[in-house]
Order: sequence, then structure tokens, then C-alpha cells
Amino acid sequence: MANKFRENKTEELEELEELVAQEEPQVAAKPSKSGKKGVLAKGLSKIFGGSFLSDDRATQHVPFILFLGLIAILYIANGYYADDKIREVNKISNQIKELRTEYISSKSDLMFVSKQSEVAKAVEPLGLKEPVVAPMKIEVDSVKTIVNNN
Repeated sequence: MANKFRENKTEELEELEELVAQEEPQVAAKPSKSGKKGVLAKGLSKIFGGSFLSDDRATQHVPFILFLGLIAILYIANGYYADDKIREVNKISNQIKELRTEYISSKSDLMFVSKQSEVAKAVEPLGLKEPVVAPMKIEVDSVKTIVNNN
């Protein structure tokens, strides 16, 4: 339908040009750059004025414009989501570092406290002392004990 309007307008313009050409003598026309600026100025005034929204062509592109808006919103939301995840990862990695240092210090304290000399010092107030005599190994024959019990 838009093509019919274009065709009608172009036909009308051609007729007007023929009428003007018949009435006026031929003058060499210089291509002017101001025509392009006029088109740009008209386009910008339509955009800033909001009149481009009432055109039929603009209403045809509304679904695509809404789609682009949705994509832009999703893009912004994705950026915020990624920033939140980066902050969370940094926070957790700092916690891991702190827990690792706590683990290492606790492990070194435990190793120091569990040394034989430190254990002996800790139980001395209870009256326990290290044995001076080496322990003796007791050997039991398991077969003889089973036979004697039956």
C-alpha cells in the first residue's frame, strides 16, 4: 500500500515538473548541498518532535523496536548479574584464604602440643611421669589359648 502512495506522489511530481518546465525557460540547475541538510533537518525535527511515531512506516517497526528494547534490558541485567557473581567469587576466595591460614596455624599448634616432651610437661601436674624402663613385649600363642579355653 505504501508503494501506491509513492507511485502517486512520484507521478504528481513528474507532472508538476513538466508544467514548470513548460512555463519557465530552462535554467542550468546547480546541485546544492543544502537539500541534503534540509532532509537531515527535517528528519531530526520529526524525531525530536515525535511526529515520526504517527507515520505508517514507524508503526510497522514497533515490534522490532520492542524486541531491541527487550534485548537491551536483558543485556543490562546480564551485566549486573555478572558483577554480582564476581563480587561473590571474590568474597568466597577471601574466606578460603582466611580459613586456610587458620588451618595452617591450628595444625602447627597441634603439632607443637602433641610432641612427647610437651605432653610430658602437661601431665606432670597430674602426677604422671614418663616410664624409665622400656616396655616389654608379651607374646601369646593364640592357638594354645583357644585349646585351653575349650
